[in-house]
Amino acid sequence: MKFQTLQQLIACCSSDGVSIGQLMLSEQAKETGKSEAETFELMADYYNIMKEAVRRGIEEPVPSRSGLTGGDASRVHQYMNGGLPSLGTEACTALAYALSVSEVNASMGRIVATPTAGSCGIIPGVFVSAQERHGWEDRHLVMGLFAAGAIGYVIANNSFISGAEGGCQAEIGSAIGMAAGALTELRGGTPEQAVHAVGLALKNSLGLICDPVGGLVEIPCIVRNGFGAVTALAAADMAQAGVRSVIPSDEVIGVMLEVGTAMPAKHRETAKGGLAQTPTGRRIMNNLYGANRGRKENGEGETTQP
Repeated sequence: MKFQTLQQLIACCSSDGVSIGQLMLSEQAKETGKSEAETFELMADYYNIMKEAVRRGIEEPVPSRSGLTGGDASRVHQYMNGGLPSLGTEACTALAYALSVSEVNASMGRIVATPTAGSCGIIPGVFVSAQERHGWEDRHLVMGLFAAGAIGYVIANNSFISGAEGGCQAEIGSAIGMAAGALTELRGGTPEQAVHAVGLALKNSLGLICDPVGGLVEIPCIVRNGFGAVTALAAADMAQAGVRSVIPSDEVIGVMLEVGTAMPAKHRETAKGGLAQTPTGRRIMNNLYGANRGRKENGEGETTQP
């Protein structure tokens, strides 16, 4: 790639006279040795998978393999259709769709990791709801995925996208930033505005720990996807309104690296801290894995049963 930072991304778009999505499509084709048409079609296939996951979670809600989660996307969708939600219909739709994809993931259905399975609902939730609202063709959304990919590329190469490395800020936070920047471009924003949206989104996610109950990508991962979709909408709106990230977005990415590096291991996907170690979290773990396994995961060591 000919850019490594978000500022370089803006400069490349300016010098080439293209959008972020167009630049990334060209660069991705060069990287893979495929034509731009082939590269586009592959991304279009990914978008179709996203749309199917949205539909399935709403229309055919299924419980997760653990039985801990499932059906909340449908509940939110029904609630939204039954009255006027506090978020308004548009944001509530994005929320429901993000929950939907995350529930499909928890039930071992097919999703696209964006950028990880733990944050797979945010971009589809934002994109599919925006497509329905604005009447956009699939092609427009596919170009948006390339824009999101460019943003994710910068974050991944300058910080983290893995909860095991940098906490949930690295997964949910990165997905929010990718969705916010891409949505800004989809709605006609400039590359500069899109990059400001990334910084605004990431600043609101700094320090978010990864504390999956029972070590599963369910609690609190699924609801965080829902909240993340709403945050992405807010960041995109602020950026298009002219709100700037006073701390440059590249510097915010650097702070995410600093915070993630300093984060205790128990708050980085080990299930040894945070919500996973509440009394209820421990009880769930014991029910899932048995008392001995639960004690080991809690750091209590081996226990001999009489």
